[in-house]
Amino acid sequence: MIGLDTTVLLTHEIKEAAGHESLRTYIATACRSGDVQFAICPQVLQEFVQVATDPRRFKVPLTMDQALERSRFWWESAEVIQCHPGGRAWEQTWTWMEKFRLGRKRILDTYLAATYHERGINRLATANTMDFAVFGIFEFEVWAQSPAQACD
Repeated sequence: MIGLDTTVLLTHEIKEAAGHESLRTYIATACRSGDVQFAICPQVLQEFVQVATDPRRFKVPLTMDQALERSRFWWESAEVIQCHPGGRAWEQTWTWMEKFRLGRKRILDTYLAATYHERGINRLATANTMDFAVFGIFEFEVWAQSPAQACD
């Protein structure tokens, strides 16, 4: 099971993102073969909609309708396990924020990491491995490049 970060969805859905075509081909091939199953948390989809529709980040951003449709596609996809955060995820977020002395811009990524951790997911596909390496719990799949630092 591979937890997906927002950077993967952005690269897959935004045509101008570096690596767009190769990532789409990779994921389509993996899905057809049945060799992979993905996990997505609601916070990934929320960030995806926010970033994908931002004209300051992309020359041709998605419209709100397009972003919502694509987020629903991912959420309802047969290859995706829906990972809702539980109560322990927020407790773990607090613990990690304090332990690693993380600032306010790290709250959402920390909560995402805690949600996946709570669900037993230890592989993460992201372009921002450094944002998650601090926790020392993930193996990484780097399928995407950070689209113009889209998720800062």
